[in-house]
Amino acid sequence: MAIPRQLPNAITIARILCAPVFLWLLLVDGGADGALRWWAGVLFIVAIATDGIDGYLARKYRIVTDLGKLLDPIADKVLTGLAFVGLSMLGELPWAVTIVVLVRELGITVHRLIVAGDHVVAAAWMGKLKTVAQAIALSLALLPLWTIVGDWIHVVNGIAMWIAVLLTVASGIDYVITAVRGARRSGVGS
Repeated sequence: MAIPRQLPNAITIARILCAPVFLWLLLVDGGADGALRWWAGVLFIVAIATDGIDGYLARKYRIVTDLGKLLDPIADKVLTGLAFVGLSMLGELPWAVTIVVLVRELGITVHRLIVAGDHVVAAAWMGKLKTVAQAIALSLALLPLWTIVGDWIHVVNGIAMWIAVLLTVASGIDYVITAVRGARRSGVGS
């Protein structure tokens, strides 16, 4: 079965376009525990879950593109970044956490865009692990599960969020070290 060559990239772009809709759903009623909060959480989960689908299709059908390698991590960062910002705007997550995450994400995205003319920097395994940890922590924070299972879920979410933040910082450090080593290697051969 052949699939259109641009389908994985179209899925990635759809994820980017879902991000502002998700944020609107989260904030429109002040983050209340009602239907809009549930819809925001579900849209976030569906959008972040398609990250695996577009990558799987691109690899399986050998239609991996440089544009896809560039857009895929940007889609993750837009979606998770807006989730962090939204939760901080609602007062449910300290701004310090959001700022640390955004500085890391923006710094790496800017670096990727700067070097895109020379080569595309694909996501490393630690960056992928970070994205999964962020997706889990944000999903727990976005869905008002406390209305069903009780307040103990806040402890689980707090632990998940700290794991996500630690992996965010660690993967950022790993990215910088890898980039510096790569620059040194290419500088040695010049």
